[in-house]
Amino acid sequence: MPRLIVSRTARVVLLSSVLLPLTLLTACAGGDGGAQQAGQGMPAPEVTVVTLQPQPITLQRELPGRVNPHLVAEVRPQVGGIVAKRLFEEGSLVEEGSVLYQLDDAAYRADVASAQAAVNRAQAVLKAARLTAERNADLLTRGLISREANDNAVSALGTAEADVGVARAALQSSRIRLGYASIVAPISGRIGKSSVTQGALVTANQETPLATINAVDPVFVDLTQSSSELLALRRDIDSGSLQQPEAVAVEILLEDGARYPQAATLAFTDATVNPETDSYLLRALAPNPDGLLMPGMYVRARIVTGQRENGLLVPQQGVSHNARGEPQAMLVGADGNVEQRVIQVGGTLGDQWIVEGGLVAGDRVIVEGLQKIRPGSPARPVERGAATAAAANPASQTSNGN
Repeated sequence: MPRLIVSRTARVVLLSSVLLPLTLLTACAGGDGGAQQAGQGMPAPEVTVVTLQPQPITLQRELPGRVNPHLVAEVRPQVGGIVAKRLFEEGSLVEEGSVLYQLDDAAYRADVASAQAAVNRAQAVLKAARLTAERNADLLTRGLISREANDNAVSALGTAEADVGVARAALQSSRIRLGYASIVAPISGRIGKSSVTQGALVTANQETPLATINAVDPVFVDLTQSSSELLALRRDIDSGSLQQPEAVAVEILLEDGARYPQAATLAFTDATVNPETDSYLLRALAPNPDGLLMPGMYVRARIVTGQRENGLLVPQQGVSHNARGEPQAMLVGADGNVEQRVIQVGGTLGDQWIVEGGLVAGDRVIVEGLQKIRPGSPARPVERGAATAAAANPASQTSNGN
């Protein structure tokens, strides 16, 4: 057979063509292994967590309301007549019993004089009848008159006494009518605009009041709360998870958001629900010495609804909502991996949610670094600093219901 002669140059080329793929294959394998080793060597991302701890929570509810006077009196005349004088300034404070209007009372004074004269006449007749009865009684004992004549004298005496009583009652009635000619304030308070002027004719018990007096110290603040919130509150109290306070404190907030300086108290809770609004009425009583609260003014009120001894609070920045609108939180589990959990929250306390379910004491909720992690990935939790935790957990804030 002919012998194949390969030159040295050809051998070098052939050897290179064989070794090059092996070198590339080895390099690729080495490169993948390095990447895996680098990936395994990367540290878990650091996240800031808050470990939930049970604590007593005072639950409060902020409700809308309107200011109403403590007492309201519409001033109306009880007798007719011409208004002779108006004795008050519109918008001023008036005292109970002070004269507001003076009617022309000449006719009522004449009625009193006539009634007094009738009383005097009846008393004179009574005196004569009494003397006659006494004489007849003496004559009867001596047998000088008949028993029938004595009985008639006694009867005339009784009639005269009754006539005096009737005359005195008529005098009292005429005096009352004369007194009604001076129209007085039935209560103390601030009086509004007068509907009549001097010279106007008024009639007894007319439909239009002459003026209206509002007693504005103290005042009522009428609040409304939904019946669903009432049912939830009663369920929590019945289950023992919420303790109802003995005295319900009420804090009034003015329309501009300023806090009213006087403390109010809950006066009563209505026993019925308004079918049109599905809400019921709560009435608070607030001192108003400076007249700052005016009838009809819109206010808001914070009411303490109960005390939860072992409540849980989660920072709002650690709670988001999923596509179905459910609140959820990201936690670092005991294995160091991130867990996504759907939770239930109630009202707010400052910048924190009140936990109703889905979280327990000891859970580590992620509040910072959420963009660096995903469910199931490892994370290195770092507890939020004590100063930040104290700032995010104020001692007294407002709890707002759903």
